[in-house]
Amino acid sequence: MQPEPRVDDDGGEDDRGGIERDLTAGAGATPALARRRSGLSGESAFKWLTYAAGILLIVVIAGIFTTLVVQAVPSTAKDHTNFLTSSEWNTSDPHDMRFGILELLKITVMASVMALIVAVPVAVGIATFLVQYVPPRLSRVLGAVVDLLAAVPSIIFGLWGILVLAPWMVPFQQWLNTHLSWIFLFKTGNVEIALGSTVFTAGVVLAIMILPIITSISREALRQAPVAHQEAALALGATKWEMIRLTVLPYGRSGIVAGAMLALGRALGETIAVLIILNAATKDSIWSLFDSGYTFASKIASAATEFSDPDTRGAYIAAGLVLFLLTFVVNAVARWIGGGRVNG
Repeated sequence: MQPEPRVDDDGGEDDRGGIERDLTAGAGATPALARRRSGLSGESAFKWLTYAAGILLIVVIAGIFTTLVVQAVPSTAKDHTNFLTSSEWNTSDPHDMRFGILELLKITVMASVMALIVAVPVAVGIATFLVQYVPPRLSRVLGAVVDLLAAVPSIIFGLWGILVLAPWMVPFQQWLNTHLSWIFLFKTGNVEIALGSTVFTAGVVLAIMILPIITSISREALRQAPVAHQEAALALGATKWEMIRLTVLPYGRSGIVAGAMLALGRALGETIAVLIILNAATKDSIWSLFDSGYTFASKIASAATEFSDPDTRGAYIAAGLVLFLLTFVVNAVARWIGGGRVNG
């Protein structure tokens, strides 16, 4: 039987017992409730902090883009040639400025694409070896060694490339030029191959520089391949290589492509190493790996002393704006491909 409620002097029910029960229950739940409220406030603060960080990043990128546009437009308005299709670059005369990015785009694309072609097979091979053939403890050690390449300053790569790698690769470049000159990429350029200051050398150095990026992302992508699929392939009689080719590599394909695109963005913006190697600039270079010239980044770095004049500075900023858009598009494509792998 439930106890009858107390009746007060006015004939109403006495609520003191209920109030006491509520207070007793509330007192017992106070610490838990306080912790819950504290957790909610901390989560809310973290959420708004991450929102602020994301918005700040967008504002910074928009600010960079706006600054480049504002400073580039006045100079491009004074350009007496076509900015996109001309290879001429002469900003010494403020009354007759002629500058175009075709030559810069040509050298930048050739060096970066060659670096990608050289680096991707090697990086995927290293990643597959570390994931499938090496014990986990040794794999972590070897992976860290490969990642250490990313810590080497670019100026070291440039000096090593022009002083050590270039002389060593000259005979190979001469052999390619002699036997494959019927292919336009291996024609004789406007510089002597014996100098070693060619796009070919720059491409190999860039390949070594972007190798850690592709290897790291490819390694993580290949590790995500389902173990059940691999075991099923082996159970059906597939060899180790057949299992990798049929289950692991297809699953990690999107991650590998995304890593390659991110590395391409890194190669497009490399400055010091390319500036040191491609030090024999030529005019109107041809589509040959045995030529030299300037990339976007190395051209801007080489003319830093000319930035006192606003018009001249604006010409180089216009070239930098094109490089900014190019790398932005490449990285956006990489993120889209990587997101497709996760969502798919």
